[in-house]
Amino acid sequence: VQLQASGGGLVQAGESLRLSCAASGRTISDYAMAWFRQAPGKEREFVAKINWGGSRTDYTDPVKGRFTISRDNAKDTVYLQMNSLKRDDTAVYYCAVLVSYYSDPPSALEDSWGQGTQVTVSS
Repeated sequence: VQLQASGGGLVQAGESLRLSCAASGRTISDYAMAWFRQAPGKEREFVAKINWGGSRTDYTDPVKGRFTISRDNAKDTVYLQMNSLKRDDTAVYYCAVLVSYYSDPPSALEDSWGQGTQVTVSS
C-alpha cells in the first residue's frame, strides 16, 4: 500500500489544520490506521489511531481534546483534524497502517510509511 499525507502548512498558534492520508495500491478499510509525527531532532512518535471501522480511537496525551482522527473507508482515506495548534505540534506528520489496533506501543507496518506532510506552528 502507498500512503500519501497532505494538508500540512504554516499556521499560527491556536489555528486549525486538517490532514488527509490517501491510500493507493490496496484498500486500507480492513486495517487500523495511525498518525505519527517527527519533530526536528526527535524520534518519531505516535499521535492518534483508529480501528478499521472507525468506532475506536485513541490519542497521545498532549493532543487529547484538540485532535480528532477519522476515516472514510469508501475513499480509503484517513484524516486528522488538528485544532488549537501549539508550537510543540510542529513536526512532519505521517500516516501508517498499524500491525494491530491493540499493539502497545502502536506499531506500524514497516512498508506502509509514506511521504509525510510538514506542519509548522508559529507563535
